[in-house]
Amino acid sequence: MKIKPKNFALIGAAGYIAPRHMRAIRDTGNKLVAAFDPSDSVGVIDSYHPDADFFTEFERFDRHIEKLRHEKKLGLDYVTICSPNYLHDAHVRFALRVGANAICEKPLVLNPWNLDALAAIEKETNRKVYTILQLRLHPAIKALRDKVKASKGGKRHQVDLTYITSRGNWYLYSWKGDQAKSGGLATNIGIHFFDMLSWIFGPVRSLEVHSSTPHKTSGILELEKANVKWFLSIDRNDLPAPPVAGKCATFRSLKIDGKEVEFSEGFTDLHTESYKQILAGKGFGLKDCRQSVQIAHDIRHCVPTGINKKSHPLAAKPLSRESRYV
Repeated sequence: MKIKPKNFALIGAAGYIAPRHMRAIRDTGNKLVAAFDPSDSVGVIDSYHPDADFFTEFERFDRHIEKLRHEKKLGLDYVTICSPNYLHDAHVRFALRVGANAICEKPLVLNPWNLDALAAIEKETNRKVYTILQLRLHPAIKALRDKVKASKGGKRHQVDLTYITSRGNWYLYSWKGDQAKSGGLATNIGIHFFDMLSWIFGPVRSLEVHSSTPHKTSGILELEKANVKWFLSIDRNDLPAPPVAGKCATFRSLKIDGKEVEFSEGFTDLHTESYKQILAGKGFGLKDCRQSVQIAHDIRHCVPTGINKKSHPLAAKPLSRESRYV
């Protein structure tokens, strides 16, 4: 028996991550019926869902969804949310209000108390809020978690996390450079790593921030079973080798007790797997993302203590360019 395709709408169609969601909707056999973005640079839709309706004004998008529901009896099953971080909460509420389940990119919200309000609306509407925690589905990460859970003797692991993803001057002039809108580097580029680490090594005991600038930030995260030195940067000069034209200028490194854990391969294919899990009723919800939201929130509000002997090795590296952040 053929399964009827689910109807999706997408908010934030022009964003960097949106094509992975478009592909996941297509590759799971479902249909994107409408998309919204204030920018009309969304030609990529044609590669995945050429028949989708598109709007650059949210009011017209909202009206269209309501007309589909009431005039054509076509309800949405899911609304996918890839909008700027500070709008996620409002757009999740929209999804639930129109009778759909929400699939929201990280961070689901910027503040942990927002999760409580969404939980109340979930209950009121009898709909679900899902988030994308794709690293939990990575085979290498799953195997690592199983190994840590199986270990005995109360060993505390020593972890070094390094994530450098080169960004140009545009980044700090966009909403991503506004901490009130993005949550800062720890939220915008780090939250999925903090989720991964706390999922593997258990809840937070304490945390410190050693340095924090618009270009890079670092600190210590003490988890139940690990001490984590972390370093996040958008400065291309922090890359271990100069970026090569046409190749991704990103470096990820996760060392546990001095040994590298390789998880770069397959990193971009996990959104489709996330959709498969969600469609099977096994997706990650509000409770799953709470700890990483709390970690990112606490880092954002933590006063940096300065570089010390416990800091990540790259944290002491001087800033290689003047900040143009205004």
